[in-house]
Amino acid sequence: MASPGFNNPVFSPDPRAVQSYPGGPQAAQYGTPTTPPPAGVQAGQFAHMGVDAAANAQMEGMLAAPPAGARETGRMTVEDTIWKTVGLFAVMLVLATVGYFWTFAPAIATNNLANASMMPWIIGMIGGGILGLVNAFKKTPSVPLIFAYAAFEGLFVGGISAYFELIWPGIIMQATLATVSVIGVTLALFASGKIRASARATKIFMIAMIGYLVFSLLNLVLSFTGIVDGWGLRSGWLGVAIGVLVVIMAAYSLVLDFDMVQQGVRNGAPRKFGWQAAFGIMVTVVWLYVEILRIIAILRGSE
Repeated sequence: MASPGFNNPVFSPDPRAVQSYPGGPQAAQYGTPTTPPPAGVQAGQFAHMGVDAAANAQMEGMLAAPPAGARETGRMTVEDTIWKTVGLFAVMLVLATVGYFWTFAPAIATNNLANASMMPWIIGMIGGGILGLVNAFKKTPSVPLIFAYAAFEGLFVGGISAYFELIWPGIIMQATLATVSVIGVTLALFASGKIRASARATKIFMIAMIGYLVFSLLNLVLSFTGIVDGWGLRSGWLGVAIGVLVVIMAAYSLVLDFDMVQQGVRNGAPRKFGWQAAFGIMVTVVWLYVEILRIIAILRGSE
């Protein structure tokens, strides 16, 4: 938020406000009055009165008008980024529904739940992984590629959720409520200023992320080679503890996302970069949901 000293319209990022401000390019139109001055008022005084009246009317009009948004300024705003994020999640939820019913379709057709399809899960994971890397390394955001990523992530989320629901009924609702709760608490703490991104915390986060990626790769290799079964190194209470740490990491990643949005707005980033911010938020939220889904599954598997 700008200092109150910069509330003057001349400091507005909207060039139209600058042009219409008294003394700006359009001020010359309030020159010599077209009507004679009243009796007892000199012409110069009357002209000055006319300029003041016009300026006051113009100022009142600017104050009454709604603030310039992203469309008018061509710059990134928090509100515009929120709507872009909502749009991406709407696409993801639609495709998640498709992935969910696609998973169960073979089981329903054969009346055998063991025939549930893993294709939505696999297709979404591969497509989302490829497009995630493409979008992450592009210098300028590509809206079609970002929407395609949201679609593949929807298939992945819907497929993996349906498969877990088949084994542990009710787990989707549990994971969804937990994810929304973590996001809500994180956003509230960030908005209140009680939690902020810092250089030291970000450095620790990056080290933890590298360690987690190495651990996950090792666990994946051990699982595929048959050296370990089930969740591999993430089984039991050790797996739950690791999952909790990863959820904390994902929550801090959300803090970094929110901070980046604010930074982009402060820097006057072009409006299209709101799509890049929305993409980053979606990546973090999906990661958070999958980790919570895994924790609940480990806990319920030990019942």
